[in-house]
Amino acid sequence: MRVVFVHGACVRDGSWWWHRTAGLLRERGVASTAPALPSCGEAGLPAGAGGPGLAEDVAAVRQALLADDEPTVVVAHSYGGIVTAEAAAGVGSVRHLLLVSSYLPEAGQSLSEFGDGGPAPFLDVDPGAGTFGVRPELLVDTFLQDCDAEVQRQAAGHLARQSLRVTGQPAGAAAWQEVPSTYLVCTRDRGTPARLQREFARRAGTVVELDAGHHPFLSRPDAVRDLLLGL
Repeated sequence: MRVVFVHGACVRDGSWWWHRTAGLLRERGVASTAPALPSCGEAGLPAGAGGPGLAEDVAAVRQALLADDEPTVVVAHSYGGIVTAEAAAGVGSVRHLLLVSSYLPEAGQSLSEFGDGGPAPFLDVDPGAGTFGVRPELLVDTFLQDCDAEVQRQAAGHLARQSLRVTGQPAGAAAWQEVPSTYLVCTRDRGTPARLQREFARRAGTVVELDAGHHPFLSRPDAVRDLLLGL
C-alpha cells in the first residue's frame, strides 16, 4: 500500500505538514507522497486572479495517483477533500479515502457551499488580488493549539496565499460515492468545529473521532498512522 496526502487550503509544502505521520508510516514500510497544489502557488505560477484554480489542483493530485498502480489510500485534509472528490474518481488503484476534518462535496458542489454561514474570522480575503490566506496571528490558536512548540513555531513559514477562485469552483465528481471512505472528526478543531465535521461525515462510510485539533497528523501522528494501517 502507499499513501497520497492532499493538504488543505492556504498552506504550501505538503511534505512538511504531513512529515510526522509520513515518517511513522515509513518506519512500517509504507511509502507516501504529498503533491503540490498549484492554487497555493506551488507550481511556479502565482496564486491570484486568473491563476491556477481547482482544476489545476485536481490535475496535480490525479497525476500523483496515476503515477503508480500500487493500492493507494488517499488522505485528504480540509479543502483537500474538494480536490480529492474529483481527482480520485475512476482511479482503480485508490482503495480507500481518509478524510480529515474535510469536505465531501457532491459533484457540482463548491467549497463556498460549506461552512457556518459567514466569513471565517481567521481568514484574510483580498478580492482585489484574488487571494485568501490564514491570518498569521490566529494560526496557532485556531489550528495548532494542541501541537508542540516546534510545530507552532515552524508552521507560519508554510502558509500560502491561495487563489480565491477555488472557493466557488464546483467539484466535477464525488469519489467518496464509489470508494470506501473513513471520516476522522477532530473534536478539538477550532477551525472547522466538530458539529460541522459530523454533518459532513454523514456522507462517509465510517466515522472515527479523535481528541485532536485541526492537524492531528502533526499533534497525534501515531493515532493517524494506526488509523491508516488499520484501513
